[in-house]
Amino acid sequence: MRTILLWMARNPWLQERLPRLRFVRRAVRRFMPGEDVDAAYAAAVTLAAAGQGILLTRLGENLVAPAEAEDVAAHYHAVLDHNAGLVRPIELSVKPTQLGLDLDEAACLDHLRRLAARADVTGTWLWLDMESAAYVDRTLDLYERLRAGHRNVGICLQAYLRRTPADLRRILPLEPAVRLVKGAYDEPATVAWRKRPEVDGAYLAAALVLAEAARDGKARLALGTHDSALVERIAAYAEAAGTARDRLEVHMLYGIRAGELRRLREAGFPAFTLVAYGRHWYPWYMRRLAERPANVGFALRQLLP
Repeated sequence: MRTILLWMARNPWLQERLPRLRFVRRAVRRFMPGEDVDAAYAAAVTLAAAGQGILLTRLGENLVAPAEAEDVAAHYHAVLDHNAGLVRPIELSVKPTQLGLDLDEAACLDHLRRLAARADVTGTWLWLDMESAAYVDRTLDLYERLRAGHRNVGICLQAYLRRTPADLRRILPLEPAVRLVKGAYDEPATVAWRKRPEVDGAYLAAALVLAEAARDGKARLALGTHDSALVERIAAYAEAAGTARDRLEVHMLYGIRAGELRRLREAGFPAFTLVAYGRHWYPWYMRRLAERPANVGFALRQLLP
């Protein structure tokens, strides 16, 4: 099922037609409050009032014209300016391809530097999403250049990639901020672990390395997973090694296991919700379905009256 859903995420014919179907649009509302940023703001205010941190991300990737990247950058600057009126600033999570990485790497870096500088002024963070395996090296290069001048920049690493332990060793000297996820792209077995026990083992190993660095103030660790049992397991090992759970942030997506995120926050974990919005939601939504079978069941129920 996962393979089929990931194929559907990449299929241009389905990408053009499925978003028009009413039951599909109804189902996607569970995972995003709306397509425009105002809907995302409204959700952010409610969640922040409950004590959660917020990350916003505008959906879309792989642009075809530099002007599109300019538009995305301007949009994110406006989001950061909105932070001035909030008690707890919203953090941003951006895809490098959405800022023109495929078109002009130097221009993409310039956009990111400007956003990082603006985020610093507004007292918040800029996160670089990690995309498919083909983009890992370029994304790490961008992160190293950004981190040299900005401390408020984080990066996403995907535990299921076989290369991630080496990538982690590469950036640890930067005292990085890392959002560790399992991974949601359809990568071959030569590139990624594909069985759940393998992915969980790789995730645990990387998380404990980062937890040790976080204990000493040399990393910011965000556990980007909905697997609360795995979070508890990481916390047990980390606390035994002297890392308090208030150093182990938990980042979950809007609409997925919200009750568990509240429980973890009440148990002492800093809790964050990533709120996605935008018109180009189809590939992202299909990858969310592929991550957890329960998500598929919910989507199918939207076929009912």
